[in-house]
Amino acid sequence: MSAERLEKKKTIDLRKKHIGPSCKIFFSHDPIKIVRAKGQYMYDEKGQRYLDCINNVAHVGHCHPDVVKAGAQQMEVLNTNTRFLHDNLVLFAQKLQATLPDKLCVCYFVNSGSEANDLALRLAWQYTGNRDVITLENAYHGHVSSLIDISPYKFHQLSDAEQSQFVHVAPSPDVYRGKYRADHPDPAAAYADEVGNIIDHVHKKGRKVAAFIAESLQSCGGQVIPPAGYFQQVAERVRGAGGVFIADEVQVGFGRVGSHFWAFQLQGEDFVPDIVTMGKPIGNGHPMSCVVTSREVAEAFTSSGMEYFNTFGGNPVSCAIGLAVLDVIEKEDLRGNALRVGGHLSVLLEELKDKHPLLGDVRGRGLFVGVELVKDRVKLTPATAEAQEVIYRLKEQHILLSADGPHRNVLKFKPPLCFTAEDAELVVGKIDQILTELETALGLKPSETPTAETESGKRKASRDENGHVELTHDDEGRRQQTKPKKRVRT
Repeated sequence: MSAERLEKKKTIDLRKKHIGPSCKIFFSHDPIKIVRAKGQYMYDEKGQRYLDCINNVAHVGHCHPDVVKAGAQQMEVLNTNTRFLHDNLVLFAQKLQATLPDKLCVCYFVNSGSEANDLALRLAWQYTGNRDVITLENAYHGHVSSLIDISPYKFHQLSDAEQSQFVHVAPSPDVYRGKYRADHPDPAAAYADEVGNIIDHVHKKGRKVAAFIAESLQSCGGQVIPPAGYFQQVAERVRGAGGVFIADEVQVGFGRVGSHFWAFQLQGEDFVPDIVTMGKPIGNGHPMSCVVTSREVAEAFTSSGMEYFNTFGGNPVSCAIGLAVLDVIEKEDLRGNALRVGGHLSVLLEELKDKHPLLGDVRGRGLFVGVELVKDRVKLTPATAEAQEVIYRLKEQHILLSADGPHRNVLKFKPPLCFTAEDAELVVGKIDQILTELETALGLKPSETPTAETESGKRKASRDENGHVELTHDDEGRRQQTKPKKRVRT
């Protein structure tokens, strides 16, 4: 069955005519037109099935029947704004809070992750009376103005952008590529000290910190897993300076990490944020999100005298859908599946490291996994073009994956939680084949680990010996084919 209403070319033409040109789509030089989806699969207008490895929005699976039924049944009865008393709101809040530490007990329902993070900043500003915010290098927290200011992933893309004087960027706690790496005796303390230095700097300017905000696991920043103990030490410094800790779970919450329901819990039971934001998976594609905080912070927000009102946040249909998502996660043991399948995926990818010199690092928790491609394991030279080539070749094999990170060289796995071991084996098998072909084009042998001294010689040899088409990529990752050359440009 096809849900196509227009021919693909007509859809493209109308999009170019009526949709803002800055609204990008995947594979824009040859976009996929998706007309339906189910579980971990998406289907184009011709009925071709694609394995979805990136859609963390469809958390429990595309068009899950229980979620669809819950929304449809409630829509048949009532949907209205949130000034009317309704059971769905309080029942959902109660069930959601049961997954969190007791301290986090007050919910504000909104419509998107951006709205949630914007509200979290308002809560922090009101509670502390301070203005300055500390964010992480390569962070992304949303698209509204207040969040672009605290999202280096976005504002660093603009050569003429000025960083707000109230925003301070701490190093990403990346132990593979960052300032303090896995061989450091205590990377958690070292990265936390960087936050402490920023706080000192703020105080010297006569100002105070309102909040530190971080994704519990950095996603757009390159699937970064902070070292254990980092959040605790940051929170101690931030709270000591009068600020609060905001954990952004928009990408990684609701059991994706497998071992825990929330990614911030990976840091240990002794760490509890002051504010948690969530979105995307909360509604399995339905536009909803939430901010959860302590009673103390919520009462300070009320004391401002300004009423908070959100027309659609927490409406009866959204809450019915949210309840269904929580039920499905529990009923189908999707957290357990994320732990088992995610672990299997990580093991398979780790096994490729010995075989493929382009594969620099595998990191992740549950079904949140990153694979960083490098051209040199000593210098960690990003293999950006190769990463783009991998995702385009996977698309040709009907597998959807993306690449991100500051150098766009990290393959990102964030599939629906119904992803299976067989799915993992299929994707890793295809990546294995693609990397073999790319390394052959570059003159890299499976037994070799490239170094700064040997890499240039290998590339010179590949120019002489390999008759491959040169591939270049624009800043969107679109593949462009030019005249035949002797190697793949990297």
